[in-house]
Amino acid sequence: MLPEADGHVGPDAIFRERLRAGRVEMQACDSCGHVCFPPRTHCASCGAQALSWFAIAGTGIVYATTVVRQRRDHGPDYNVALIDLTEGARMMSRVEGIPPTQVRIGMPVRAQVKTASGDPLIVFVPA
Repeated sequence: MLPEADGHVGPDAIFRERLRAGRVEMQACDSCGHVCFPPRTHCASCGAQALSWFAIAGTGIVYATTVVRQRRDHGPDYNVALIDLTEGARMMSRVEGIPPTQVRIGMPVRAQVKTASGDPLIVFVPA
């Protein structure tokens, strides 16, 4: 993990380090219980600074989706989806394992950690 300018390790670096280890974790506020994503230093709901990490189930439902069309020489078309996680947070990602035109609103999905260009990321597959 790389420290920020003040010497502290930021929440985004912690999140990515855990992803590199294959763990999908998020933060929850110790004061109000709000699930925070993306990683942050303060609760978006109540402003408290006490946030704890926890492992998520990795399941969710497609809230919205679109197909990104590309020229053939730039690669295949792909989808961009908003996923409502079981824990209550919403995440932008993509659904893999099926053609992008078959991703549907309301589709149950589950998370997988994948590495692209050396960086870990979360993608989803149909559940």
